[in-house]
Amino acid sequence: MADLEGQGTELKLVTKSNRRIAAHGVVAGIGIVPNVELAVAAGIKVDDGIVVDHSLRTSHAEVFAAGDVANYHDHVLGARRRVEHEDLANTMGKAAGQSMAEASVNFTHSPFFYSDLFEIGYEAVGEFDSRLNVVADWQEKYQTGVLYYLADNRVRGVLLWNVWGKVDEARALIASGETVTAASLKGRIS
Repeated sequence: MADLEGQGTELKLVTKSNRRIAAHGVVAGIGIVPNVELAVAAGIKVDDGIVVDHSLRTSHAEVFAAGDVANYHDHVLGARRRVEHEDLANTMGKAAGQSMAEASVNFTHSPFFYSDLFEIGYEAVGEFDSRLNVVADWQEKYQTGVLYYLADNRVRGVLLWNVWGKVDEARALIASGETVTAASLKGRIS
């Protein structure tokens, strides 16, 4: 994207070739490449980040990793992940510190991420993949609502678009693993 024209929900993305694409909203996601060179040089296991166990210990017994460089097992989603956001960094950093101080740690936190752009903002928890089935429950179309990301009729991710204070409800819904339908999600989180 080279530029963005318009305002509100009447937007046009302008490409480098000057093509204009109509859009109702834009979310910019800018990722990072984790700096794992030191871990590699030390012989620590790396796979899309530094691989850690439930206590945030690496493959070297005296080394721990946390934050956006750590590849951890997300117990709720049942998969290894590396998340680039402040909630995970803060929560995981504290847990890694406790683990280094020899406390018994079993890291099971489901991180959320968020962004605010002028009058629009969102909070999101779970897995977001365009291949998942998306169920939108708009209170006001493209302004306020909840988007559910489903796989096998189970919620894997929840995007709260201008809906605040509902991250814990979203986490609980994902963790429940219950089978859902589009109709059963209407008004579920509002």
